[in-house]
Amino acid sequence: PWAKVTPYTGRQRLRGLVYWLMQRFSYYLVNRYADKVFVTSEPDVHYFVNAKRSRDQVIVVQGGVDVTESEEYLGQLAVGNRQLAVEKKYDACFIGRFHYQKGVLLLIDIWKKVCEKKADAKLAMIGNGPLEEEARVKIKALGLERNIEFLGFMDGEKKFEVFKQSKVMVHPATYDSGGMAAAEGMAWRLPGVSFDLEALKTYYPQGMVKVPCYDQQCFADTILRLLDDPAFYEEHARLAHELVLNVWDWNKRAENVWKALNLSEG
Repeated sequence: PWAKVTPYTGRQRLRGLVYWLMQRFSYYLVNRYADKVFVTSEPDVHYFVNAKRSRDQVIVVQGGVDVTESEEYLGQLAVGNRQLAVEKKYDACFIGRFHYQKGVLLLIDIWKKVCEKKADAKLAMIGNGPLEEEARVKIKALGLERNIEFLGFMDGEKKFEVFKQSKVMVHPATYDSGGMAAAEGMAWRLPGVSFDLEALKTYYPQGMVKVPCYDQQCFADTILRLLDDPAFYEEHARLAHELVLNVWDWNKRAENVWKALNLSEG
């Protein structure tokens, strides 16, 4: 609760302290009694390795992506079915909770910088959450009503259509254990941009261009470079797609967990 980057400020500080104390109790119970522990990212592993539990018994489960629809679409494009190609309406797409952790308000400042160099730049924001109204107020105050479109919660085909119409995935989380929302868009061959958070080094080792933490101008400039430099874009789009296929595919995730648990079909 006293970390430099935290949503628990002002009146929320006491709530953050209580939440942290509850987590400490849970951590004690897990560390004392669990035979195996699931964590969401590699940097959390060492907290659960001790005299009774080896590194092999702390299993990283990062979530996954269903690539069925994206692979069918990309496969048909690859064989020349250009009737399926959709004109790109959005320069970038964000998907996630409208929460401090996800950098929603920070993204609006970043997009303002993008628009200073590309006046017609358009951002799609998929999701909802506690910061939605504050985000709307900020967009209006910065004069970005024509540049940022709120699409609300989406799933299935509607969400896929937005990915088809987008060029870049933006993941401006200010702190994170990983996050798999951006990987959904990367499955559609969209390169990503994020801050260089510790957890994201292992979650997105490629296909997600990392910029120095909280450097808004560098984040904006990286988006613009992806939009303006075809070779740079193509390289990271390819890497993003490969990462999802080779690592994020749910079938591969399930197989890895199965092996880590030393389960057998018998």
